[in-house]
Amino acid sequence: MGQLERERAQQFGQLAQQLQEAQLSDSKLLSTTHSLASALRSTTTRGQWGEVQLRRIVESAGMLPRVDFHEQATLTIASREGASNTARPDMIIQLPGNKQIVVDSKVPLDAYLEAQSHPSTDDQGQGAFEEGRRRELLSQHVKAVRAHVDALARKKYWEGTDNSPDLVVCFIPLESVLSSALQTDPGLLDYAFSRNVVLASPVSLLAILKGVAFSWRQDVLTENAKELYDLSRELYERLGTMGSHITRLGTSLKSSVEKYNSFVGTLESRVLPTARRINAFETDDQDPGLTTKAVETTPRLLSAPELIDSRSEAAPVEQSA
Repeated sequence: MGQLERERAQQFGQLAQQLQEAQLSDSKLLSTTHSLASALRSTTTRGQWGEVQLRRIVESAGMLPRVDFHEQATLTIASREGASNTARPDMIIQLPGNKQIVVDSKVPLDAYLEAQSHPSTDDQGQGAFEEGRRRELLSQHVKAVRAHVDALARKKYWEGTDNSPDLVVCFIPLESVLSSALQTDPGLLDYAFSRNVVLASPVSLLAILKGVAFSWRQDVLTENAKELYDLSRELYERLGTMGSHITRLGTSLKSSVEKYNSFVGTLESRVLPTARRINAFETDDQDPGLTTKAVETTPRLLSAPELIDSRSEAAPVEQSA
């Protein structure tokens, strides 16, 4: 019994230590949560956090800064009255074909965070009040999202870019924030589209950017294939030009051989007989030693049609070994 009591006391001591450590961890987590909630209630902090999330998603899609996208670029937008306004969206993404698309990050969290503090319960007593308050806060959250949509629609970022579609992507960096707004107001997505604004969460934006990155790879392959085709065509034309030069060189060589053979024939049939007659007057009767041979081979001409210049005026010559 004494041994069991000692073991029980030891186990209770370990359990008390673990409970104390768990309480300490919970207090640290609660403090961190309060700090995060306080930070997210600041408009400036939320904006910076949304920009960081946007940059991380774009980079995870395989895009490079200042190459595939530009951050905080200044746009000049002309108004109907003739005046020009400047705007600075969070990001401009480059598309193949010198096209662009504007993305702006928005983080409506005030009403959403407050709504999360009122959990959904049954419809009796205090639960009905909590549920009503939660629905009211979610409605305010939807109004905040609509206000961001209207603000982006009024800015008309697409008028300050080159070859941009008439829309702007409104990036909301939390899936739950956008899904809660869409569940509360199913017509929110259609309302945004009617205002030329596309609501995008991290998952949907990543899918869009993956498609853009794939289009860039295909565009690079197309440019490389076109350049290779142009180089191949240029090489083919230059080979044809080189073939015409070789043809003229062969014709020139054949003409030189024919002239040389004519020279040898004249030498043997005309010059040497006269030289022998002159030599007959010599007393030693020595042969002048003038012996020559005709060139019996002719240069081999090209037969490939790609290497034969149709503009060449030289007549074709049969090949000789």
